[in-house]
Amino acid sequence: MAKTVTWLLVGAGEIAQRRVAPALAEAAQSQLTAICDIRKEAARHLAERFRVGAVYSDLEQALSESGADAVYAATPVSTHVAIGLRTLAHAKHLLVEKPLGLDGAQALRLAEAAKASEKLSACAYYRRFTGQYRYTKAAIEKGDLGTPVGGVANYFLHLPSAHVLEGRWFLQKSVAGGGLLCHLGSHVFDILVGLFGLPATAMACCGAFHANLDVEDWAAVILRLPNGAPFNLNFNWNSNAPVRHDFEMLGSEGRIAWPAWPPHGDGPVIVRRGGTTHEQNVANSANFHLPLVQDFVAAVLNHTAPMCPLTEAAKTNLILDAIYRSASEGREVAIAKEENGSTRA
Repeated sequence: MAKTVTWLLVGAGEIAQRRVAPALAEAAQSQLTAICDIRKEAARHLAERFRVGAVYSDLEQALSESGADAVYAATPVSTHVAIGLRTLAHAKHLLVEKPLGLDGAQALRLAEAAKASEKLSACAYYRRFTGQYRYTKAAIEKGDLGTPVGGVANYFLHLPSAHVLEGRWFLQKSVAGGGLLCHLGSHVFDILVGLFGLPATAMACCGAFHANLDVEDWAAVILRLPNGAPFNLNFNWNSNAPVRHDFEMLGSEGRIAWPAWPPHGDGPVIVRRGGTTHEQNVANSANFHLPLVQDFVAAVLNHTAPMCPLTEAAKTNLILDAIYRSASEGREVAIAKEENGSTRA
């Protein structure tokens, strides 16, 4: 059995530079051996930083020649499915950035290909590895909070006007699939899937204060959890103020809150039951992608399931489809079951 997983990193952009490449290089039994980007100079610059010898600008050549065991796709959303399918066709393991596809149909296509492959695949929903999520998941499974009866999450982050003027890729619907719901909201939706399962319905409204955007920069969403409980979510890119990124789950026997959690903070988990309040400190890695990569490496070497396989990641795309349809039609929309597929209105 191999004792090290070797990696081809596809994409040398900001997330690759800040978190992905360091995680691939630093994780135990992991080795970054090749980098590919259509901007070969960007790939070369990142390769020099991590002393990687193989640099490519052509994906097919990289897949054929790099000899890597696994591919990490750190590229815009519109490329995820194509890169993923080519990776699986070359019999390599796949770890891909979020969201999985531009819509549910795309995401399910890649998830089905992954299920048919002998290689492992997962999506980079790294918040599942935070101490806040792990503590809450265990509390729910033990029944400490009783039956879920509701919840609320807020995610307010200022979008610099320079990003709008530059036309960053995550502000282009054809490249990103949507705006802040895809870029930020997808992480929160994945947390709900991990904690409670696929929600049943979505009711949403969204829009844009930036007149020249074709994606949303604010949204208000109500998701009904599988048992019918409402979960309220508010997202906004428009207020020039400190980040607000909080989460609270309401159970019949108590409440559990995360006042601040990665990547914008790292506060305690606060548990309230009756008249008592308990604060539980949790520890997180300085590089939030490192536990994600370490989990995937362990899954490859030990033939176990990764934390967020593509079948799980596709559920977030199904939620996004229902949200956009609800906002368009002004009504509550049922979230398509995984096996039925989905198309965005």
